[in-house]
Amino acid sequence: MMGIIGGTSLLNAEFLWGASDRIVNTKFGSVYLFEGKDFIFIPRHGKNRNIPPHRINHRANIFTFQKLGCENVIGVNSVGSLKKNIKPRSILIPNDYINPWNIPTYYDTKIVHITPSLDESLRKIIISTARKLGIEVIDGGIYLQTTGPRLETKAEVKFFQKIADVVGMTMASEATLARELDMGYASICTVDNYCHGVIDEILDFEKIIEDASKDRDDLMRLINALIKELK
Repeated sequence: MMGIIGGTSLLNAEFLWGASDRIVNTKFGSVYLFEGKDFIFIPRHGKNRNIPPHRINHRANIFTFQKLGCENVIGVNSVGSLKKNIKPRSILIPNDYINPWNIPTYYDTKIVHITPSLDESLRKIIISTARKLGIEVIDGGIYLQTTGPRLETKAEVKFFQKIADVVGMTMASEATLARELDMGYASICTVDNYCHGVIDEILDFEKIIEDASKDRDDLMRLINALIKELK
């Protein structure tokens, strides 16, 4: 059984056709999800698509995957590009991440120090599956997680460009928690926009949302193939 966690753009995805939706209660909170024959899908922004990124209950989400028997979790994460050569509508499979603030943990009362990382074997499966399908993906890149809901300032972007390739608000938290529960976690990053100031264009969140819904055919084909590969 594999786990998938993604944004609202996946709620109408073909792989969910026939899946049953329900709410699972955990000691960390309730989670709305879809259960298919070979996968569990959690929409990280909730049933009504109204949970902002800084209010997502990452601990409940990731714990639910373990509770339902998932060994691997794939996050589908929307990101902004810090580099001109990483263009919007690209798909990037990151190999590491930066998140030195607001780090969630399951160990509030116990001294445990994990070594956070993305699962390299799962990452390679994603890349090889994409290539078999003729889908172009960027192999590797550093994901930097910021704290939403606001986007980044031009000064922040200029600084972040020195240390990372893409910026998002969710993936690092999910990856860290999955590692604490000994689950494999890897990410498929969909590049939806250039970050503020990378190009000479005003960054508008509504336009980001609109663009995020376009050209998702490759992403959907990749997810469908991974469900068969990792079931």
